[in-house]
Formats: sequence, C-alpha cells, structure tokens
Amino acid sequence: MRPYTHQELRWKPCDTEKPGALRCTTVRVPLDYAEPGGRTIGIAVSRLGAGSPKERHGVLLLNPGGPGAPGLGLPVDPLMKFPAEVKRRYDLVGFDPRGTGRSAPVRCGLTADEQGDHPYRAATFAKDVARARTVAGKCRAAAGDELAQLTTRNSARDMDVIRAALGEQRISYLGVSYGTYLGAVYMQLFPGRTDRFVLDSATDPARVYRGMFQDMAKAAEQAFARWAGWAARRDREFGLGSTPAAVRASFRALVARANRKPIAFEGQTLTGDDIRAGSRVFVHVRQAAEWIAGLRKTAGSEAPSSGAPGESDDAYVSAAWSYMCSDTHTWPRDPALYRREAARGRARYPLYGDFAAAITPCAFWQPGGEPRTTVDNTAGALITQNEWDPQTPLFAGRAMHRALHGSRMLTVTGGEGHGVLYAPDGGSCADEAATAYLVTGRLPAKDLACRNRGTA
Repeated sequence: MRPYTHQELRWKPCDTEKPGALRCTTVRVPLDYAEPGGRTIGIAVSRLGAGSPKERHGVLLLNPGGPGAPGLGLPVDPLMKFPAEVKRRYDLVGFDPRGTGRSAPVRCGLTADEQGDHPYRAATFAKDVARARTVAGKCRAAAGDELAQLTTRNSARDMDVIRAALGEQRISYLGVSYGTYLGAVYMQLFPGRTDRFVLDSATDPARVYRGMFQDMAKAAEQAFARWAGWAARRDREFGLGSTPAAVRASFRALVARANRKPIAFEGQTLTGDDIRAGSRVFVHVRQAAEWIAGLRKTAGSEAPSSGAPGESDDAYVSAAWSYMCSDTHTWPRDPALYRREAARGRARYPLYGDFAAAITPCAFWQPGGEPRTTVDNTAGALITQNEWDPQTPLFAGRAMHRALHGSRMLTVTGGEGHGVLYAPDGGSCADEAATAYLVTGRLPAKDLACRNRGTA
C-alpha cells in the first residue's frame, strides 16, 4: 500500500466558482483493495487550510451524507457555517466518495420515472418489478465490475489513504446522516487512527439500508401523530380540524382527492401519493400545517399539463443505489416477499409504509464482495440528534450510540428536521458542545440534552 499512502499530491485551485483558498487534488486509490496492484481510481479531495498555523490541530474530514452525495465543496459550503474556533484549528478537508462527483462517478442513464419513489400497489406491482430490474441492468451495463467496489468499507479505506497521503497520524471527522455510518465503519476498521469524530443525525448501523427505509416509515407515523395534535390545537389558524382525529381525516380526504385529480401548487402538480411521499415535512409542524392548508385551498383548480419530461441528472440516484445495493447481502431476491412486506407496511404505517417496503433495484443487484460491517467498538465520538428527525430517527441515533461504546450523545429536545449542526442561522443548541469537543478533544462526561429557543 506504500505507493498509495506515500503518494505526492499536487494542489491547485478547485475551480473558478470556489474561493481561491480552497485547493484541490486527486488521491489515487485501488479500485479493489483486495488487489492493490490492479486498477486504480482517483478520489477528488479539497482542503481549506487552518486559519492559525500555531493553533492547528490537524485535519477535519467532512461528509454530507447520501450515500451518493459529493463533498468536495463542503469546506466552503454556505450551508455549513463552521465556527471560527474550528476553522482556526483544522484544515477542513472535503472529498467526493468513490462513484460520486469527480471521483470515478457512476451514471446509469436513468429516466426521471426510474429515479422516483413509487408506493406499492397490487395493480402496478409487475411494472414496479420490471422497473427495478431495468435500473439494476442499466447500472450493471454502465459500471460493470466497478459496482461491487462501491461500498462504505472501501470509502472508509479511501479515507485512510487520504489521511496517510496528507501526512496525518490520525484524522478528525464530521459526517451527517449516511456520513455517520461511513464514520462508524472507519472507526471499526481503523480505531487507532480516529481522533475527534462528530456524527450528526446518526443511522442505526445494524439496519442499513432496507431497515432504514422501514424506520423512516415508523418515524413518519410518529411525526404525523404529533403534528395532528399540534394542528388541532390551532384549528382557528389552519382550519384542519379541532381534534387529532379530525385533522387526520382532513389529510386522508386531501390525499384521496389529489389521487383522483392532481393538485397544482407552487409550480408542482401533486398526486395524493406525492403528498404522502412528502411525509418528512410533518416533523416541521408549522411548515406542514401551512403546506396542507395551502393544498386544501388550491384543490379543485385546474392542474397544468406536465408536458414532456425534461432531462434528469441521475448521478446522485445512480451512486445511491450502487452503495445501498452493494454494501449488504441482506436484500431479498424474491419479488413476492416485497409484495407481502409492502402490503403489511401500508397497513401498519399508512403514511409511508408502502413506499418504504416497495421493491428496489437491490433485488436484482449483484452484491458486493464483503458483508455489511458490524459496528461494535470503543472509539470516542459525539453523536448529535434532533428529537424529531424524519430520516434518521431518534431511536436510530440511540442504536448508533449503543454500538459505539465510547460515544456520548447530545439530543436536541423538540428539535425538528434532519441535520443538527452548524446551520447558517446558528440555531442549534448543540453547536456549542460540538465545537467544545472539536476544540478540546474532551467528550461530555455524560449524555446531554438541550432545547432550541422557540421550539414548538
């Protein structure tokens, strides 16, 4: 591995759209780590140098989640407002994980329909199976043998090559959503090379990925029940019903109406299934109430013709399925099992259960070469979690906490939405604790909870 860990890096400005202080390079890594002398690929890496050389602690690798999201621009992303104390002490390092962005990207040539979410329906199940098989076939034709190597374990190994190529003994890390799983896998594979790891909005590492979808369905129902009570207490403002049952009935009636005749709203044409697919909004109680009230007022107006479908960039979805299907051997192969589980999911979690359990391209994918990583270690980490997160629910974050025995968890009580730290408005009460950990290296003595100002 020495040719990779000791390679000479050539830094240059990233591009004209990024600040000049952000420099980019390419780190060569093996496509297949079992054959390090074989084919190589380039991983695009960026670096924003520490503001104070005297205070510099090391590098802070960043990952925005996904899987499938590039991270090259994260050090200067306006949606990530890093505190001055962190920017003084760390080189902020972004990278495009393999298969994304500028790192040997995979593009399967998927249509908009092949990229979309589709709920289970008995009448369309044969079409859904054919669509999933087609997506798997397109990706196999586009990427071939590369698909088996697009895994989180290999991305973690790439991170370690980046560490070594940068001349660092250990790395610090901030990962969001799927990025928490990537960070946890790195901690499992390289526990002696981890420094200060912050995992924001954590997944349950034992339930990637099929279980994660089902967890989203459970979380959606929990958020919907909370929202129905909140909206009922504000019936005068939103007119959705004076009891939770009445609010739920208003929502079901709206979905049924939109399935009969799509609703034109704010430049979109929405079916009832589209409205259900937007279930993540229910964690934001006021935003959801305004959305549903607006849809009800608009219902009945003439929806514009959608026209011919435009071009659709499938880079994110192509990479996402590549990771999710290659990472684990637990995807069932029998379409009939998906049919049964989707029907049960719809009955148990009416809002999103039939989406979460629907058949996916992974049923027809060639699995990667390694099984899913079991996360079970004592490396230190700080996990930050909103109480009301629609994508990585609180119970998933707690599962990550149990798997990482050296971790501490900070829960934002009443916190809404996906992603906790370093928003542009600086609104999270968790920011201070995360910054203190990154600056000092000291984890809190115990798990913590805090509440944001103005929480509903």
